[in-house]
Amino acid sequence: MNKIRKGDEVIVIAGRDKGKRGKVSLRAGVEHVVVDGINLVKKHVRPNPMKGTTGGIIEKSMPIHQSNLAIYNSATGKADRVGIKQLADGKRVRVFKSNGEEIKAS
Repeated sequence: MNKIRKGDEVIVIAGRDKGKRGKVSLRAGVEHVVVDGINLVKKHVRPNPMKGTTGGIIEKSMPIHQSNLAIYNSATGKADRVGIKQLADGKRVRVFKSNGEEIKAS
């Protein structure tokens, strides 16, 4: 079970964007995720008249390793760790380690 999923609000705990928050937009592989507004790079693109795109320099979010992220707990206002708890009906849910509260799926 992935501890960080698409739609989660995360905070960067290591790297050049340390302290920034954002929402996970997609999982790029097993260990990398793309977060909106985090790990931005400038990419030079060529114009393509067939697709109707203009050339220039664009800013693009690149994947970041999930070990550099922590899930954001809005109740405490801090980064938090994720635990897995099994319910009585056999279902597994993600919970915050600090207060045991269930993480709502977005």
